[in-house]
Amino acid sequence: RGVRKVVGGDVHVHGADLVLLRGSLNVLLGPTLSGKTSLMRLMAGLDRPTSGSVLFDGVDVTGVPVQKRSVAMVYQQFINYPSLTVYENIASPLRIAGVDGATIDREVRAAADLLRLSPYLDRTPLNLSGGQQQRTALARAIVKKAKLVLLDEPLANLDYKLREELRAELPKIFSESGAIFVYATTEPSEALLLGGNTATLSEGRVTQFGPTVDVYRRPADLVSAMTFSDPPLNAIAVEKRGGQFVSGGGAVLPVPAHLAHIADGSFTLGFQPHHVSLKAPEGRGCAPITGRTLVSEISGSESFVHVSFAGTSLVLLAHGIHDIEPDREITLFVHLDHLMAFAPDGRSVEGPAAKAA
Repeated sequence: RGVRKVVGGDVHVHGADLVLLRGSLNVLLGPTLSGKTSLMRLMAGLDRPTSGSVLFDGVDVTGVPVQKRSVAMVYQQFINYPSLTVYENIASPLRIAGVDGATIDREVRAAADLLRLSPYLDRTPLNLSGGQQQRTALARAIVKKAKLVLLDEPLANLDYKLREELRAELPKIFSESGAIFVYATTEPSEALLLGGNTATLSEGRVTQFGPTVDVYRRPADLVSAMTFSDPPLNAIAVEKRGGQFVSGGGAVLPVPAHLAHIADGSFTLGFQPHHVSLKAPEGRGCAPITGRTLVSEISGSESFVHVSFAGTSLVLLAHGIHDIEPDREITLFVHLDHLMAFAPDGRSVEGPAAKAA
């Protein structure tokens, strides 16, 4: 409630309000230095807020140290006990809690099996790869069965295949325990894959919080929309004049039905890179715009085409390989049903009632 953190005159967290429910998965999404780790440290009790309070089950735990809370935390930079084996690293929170040996053995081996660590239980962390060390830290968090589990970009150092597997498994693992699960990431795609709820963060501010798909489809403001877009959100400054949006360069887009209610004036139009295409899609309202190519980036089965338009740079995501030479005039087709409009103060003026991802 109203949590604020100031360090040396710099505000790391601005008056954050969040309610996280038992058994829920909650993603903190934002770029580096947006306040994700600072907020997690306040939740854990590693830091104390400058003002505001942290409550758990209605009890104020603001001044309660992390050692007296039921918290497990895993960082991107894995932390293990170097002198202990993988088995003992995983078992350590259970031994501290006085759990019997048979239960410890069962829990450790179950977590090791889940995280593909069974062949390495007798090794010490220095004899493991970075990915194996991170999985050891994750396994220790799993067996602890904490009421609050905080994962700060925990999969960033793992290989792609294992990362995809764990993204699917982790929410189920922790939700079954009834824990509050908080996962920090810089990747919008990871937030969408995890689901649950998402809080978008920017410069220490929680700009929006709600079901992940809702936050993605209906951002409350331009900052939230930009936070939840990778590649970057396309944004164009326009004037609404009756049934048209007119850009500074004189380009015209028709006003779609879901934005017809807004008054004439200045707005910023936003649309995702996959909501603009090289060809007019069949059965969908779209409008052509003309620009000049800047660069094409080919990424496997997809291409990112960057285009200069109306004094700004746009990017479109196209399926297949599109190696378009720079400085070529090109026509793009904007999908009108996915246009978002933002007022001069950045507030959304209302997007489509139900936009497809």
